[in-house]
Amino acid sequence: MDEHLTSLSEDRALLGRTSTAERVSDILRSRIAEGFFPPGTRLSEDSIGGALGVSRNTLREAFRLLTHERLLVHELNRGVFVRVLTVEDVEDIYRTRGLVECAVVRGLGAPPYRLDALSEAVEEGQRAAREGDWKSVGTANIHFHRELVALAGSARTDELMRSVFAELRLAFHVVDDPKRLHEPYLARNRQILQALQEGDKNEAEKLLAVYLDDSLKRVVEVYRRRVSAGGA
Repeated sequence: MDEHLTSLSEDRALLGRTSTAERVSDILRSRIAEGFFPPGTRLSEDSIGGALGVSRNTLREAFRLLTHERLLVHELNRGVFVRVLTVEDVEDIYRTRGLVECAVVRGLGAPPYRLDALSEAVEEGQRAAREGDWKSVGTANIHFHRELVALAGSARTDELMRSVFAELRLAFHVVDDPKRLHEPYLARNRQILQALQEGDKNEAEKLLAVYLDDSLKRVVEVYRRRVSAGGA
């Protein structure tokens, strides 16, 4: 973890003059999502607090917030760890995604829709694929779905799904073949975008529902194998 602490200390400027637990938790959430702290990693209060220049109490409150979001887990007499998901966790994440994402698309009003951010997420994935950066393809895929949810114009829905997508990244970090996991969805993201560009939200919802069902099966298959092999 030491090699990441120098990078983490660079985030100190993001705290500004008010080093609140919420801002610390935002930084740590991003770092966990990016894989700097993989599932199972023990988070050192001294090291992280020193890197960010925050008090132990502030850091503990940030840990508490992230534990509430199911990104961290506190183990008695051992410390705080990045959570390792179970297969049941992954299934529940996708159940939530299906309920929320499909409802967002179904509830869209009359076209045209504001799709610039969604289109950029598709292009982001394509660029990363051309460069062979499959981890970044996974990040772009999360961005796509985050922007899809944002079409609802609901801050509460955005906040809910921010935590869900962060949890999903915990599963992605365990997978040892990100290309196989993410490549099939590059074209499917574009198909959903095209349906929305054409104003056909019903077709977009159908595509999305099948997409999420297929993705669940693929992720669970790989994740179960990795967990059984002790990869998590």
